[in-house]
Amino acid sequence: MNNKLKLPLLLTSIAVTAIVGWQMYSRWQVGELWGHRPLFMYLGLMATVLLLLEGRFERKIQGGRKLLLISLLSGALLAGGFTPMPFFPLMFVAFVPLLIVEKHITEQRGRSRGAMFKYAFWGLFLWNVLSTYWVTNTLFMAGILAVLPGTLLMTIPWVLFHQTKSVLGDRLGYASLPAYWMTLELAHLHWKDLSWPWLNLGNSFARFPEIIQWYDITGTFGGSLWIWVLNLLIFFLLYNYFYKKEKINISKIILPTAIFLLPLIFSLIKYFTYKEEGKQIEVVVINPNYEPHYEKFEISQAKQLKRFFDISREGLTPETDYLVFPETSFGRVWHNEIEDNSAIKAFRNFLQEYPNTKLITGLSSYRRFGKNDPPPKAPRTFVRGRDTTVYESYNSAIQMSYNAPEIQDYFKAKLVPGAEYPPFSSLTVFRPIVEQLGGSMAGLGTQPEREAFFNEDKTVGVAPVICYESIFGEYATGYVRAGANAMFIVTNDGWWDNTAGHVQHNHFASLRAIETRRSIARSANMGTSGFINQRGDRFDGNPYGEQGFRRSKITLNDKVTFYVRYGDLIARIALFLSVILLLVSFVRGRLPK
Repeated sequence: MNNKLKLPLLLTSIAVTAIVGWQMYSRWQVGELWGHRPLFMYLGLMATVLLLLEGRFERKIQGGRKLLLISLLSGALLAGGFTPMPFFPLMFVAFVPLLIVEKHITEQRGRSRGAMFKYAFWGLFLWNVLSTYWVTNTLFMAGILAVLPGTLLMTIPWVLFHQTKSVLGDRLGYASLPAYWMTLELAHLHWKDLSWPWLNLGNSFARFPEIIQWYDITGTFGGSLWIWVLNLLIFFLLYNYFYKKEKINISKIILPTAIFLLPLIFSLIKYFTYKEEGKQIEVVVINPNYEPHYEKFEISQAKQLKRFFDISREGLTPETDYLVFPETSFGRVWHNEIEDNSAIKAFRNFLQEYPNTKLITGLSSYRRFGKNDPPPKAPRTFVRGRDTTVYESYNSAIQMSYNAPEIQDYFKAKLVPGAEYPPFSSLTVFRPIVEQLGGSMAGLGTQPEREAFFNEDKTVGVAPVICYESIFGEYATGYVRAGANAMFIVTNDGWWDNTAGHVQHNHFASLRAIETRRSIARSANMGTSGFINQRGDRFDGNPYGEQGFRRSKITLNDKVTFYVRYGDLIARIALFLSVILLLVSFVRGRLPK
């Protein structure tokens, strides 16, 4: 790059990073949120690093600077195609630039895992920054842990693909890339320490449920496969045209066109012909609108109860079946003596006015363990004098009603790494990071199986989905197998300020509705409280930051979809293929040529 141009750009990027960083620090000091500032801080920092290193890209590969820009184009296209952006077709060409970069690396240097890692990292890092910068609003360290490790993991399929292609040839090499990528997505859905499935490719289309009605068969991995097949076909088409000088005729366009249009047409037919049938229930969802960083946990429980009950009285009718409060609406609840808790007593008194209504609310709760109880899996201790109390802490949900003495409870099992579960808890080096995120090395207690909350005659089963759990497709099918014929999502989306985070989270609920064909009621503190039908249509949602209620009737469904029965079959096939390809490439790579 021309030094006359490089120096002003470098000074500008440093200035942007410093100014935005200072603004974030100043706002943190006075208790104000950051909004979109983390995005500009990350972009400024990224530009600074790339401008300082750009000379190195040219030294080892001819045209290295151009290849870097092409890699960054992939990141920009991925961000532009990912929800809530409206340009979903960009996902079908987003990986083409990175595939072109890999081809250039192979032609110039043969096998070069280092070069593949370097270019893939910066393109994927840009996608992570543009689409998930908002995590930083939760806590600065949380943003770093979402963006940087997430990017590093995404580079692994690219490096493995580059290695496999150099050993097994183009045909198996290009087939390996979707398999490796979907294996990583599957891992994100199942491992604990680095679970971050937010950017799984199939989530991209969540804004447009009309085009993915076949997710009730394939789940989101059908969308991931759709994206990869089209990216590879378009790459082959462009490469043959520009580099091999082959003419593009109609016969070569038919296949990618068909693969793009057929799923769309099939989905639209399903969308417009799908009819909801079954019993309807009336649900009221509440948005108390308490800012969680500086407001919610500083206000007395009595004042919060008053706001909850005032909003509820505006929305409830004699026909209301369910009233839903958000995640962790109230705390300091001990399950051992739950009826003695002041909030539970207040709920009981309030529900006397609405004897036909069942209340579902999120709680921060605890359970004390005696000497004869089974040992807890996430034990904590409290010492007072000579007495030591062993207990577990939970992010939980309960259902209660005036007519039913028993309180049904559920304990969140898909925990947020860092805040609710300590990644690599056996390594004490992570203790300061976990504690800064507001978590504990013990983590929260969980329950092993999904369950549903039932009404008195067992005709209505409600899935109590808590926040982060709504991101996991196959996991959510467990509620249906437990008897749920509707889903209630309770969440607190105020941690991310008014950014893309709460919008994406709301959109992802549409994926769960389609996969399970279950209507959803969503109660969110500060985020979108509203409803989603069995086609994935979102309706009656409130704007961000609007206190109030939403009331609607939703339709119950007892039918079980193919996806609920069989789960992520595509991902398991991808895992099997990945293992075979890795073994074959490993063995063949060590045979004499």
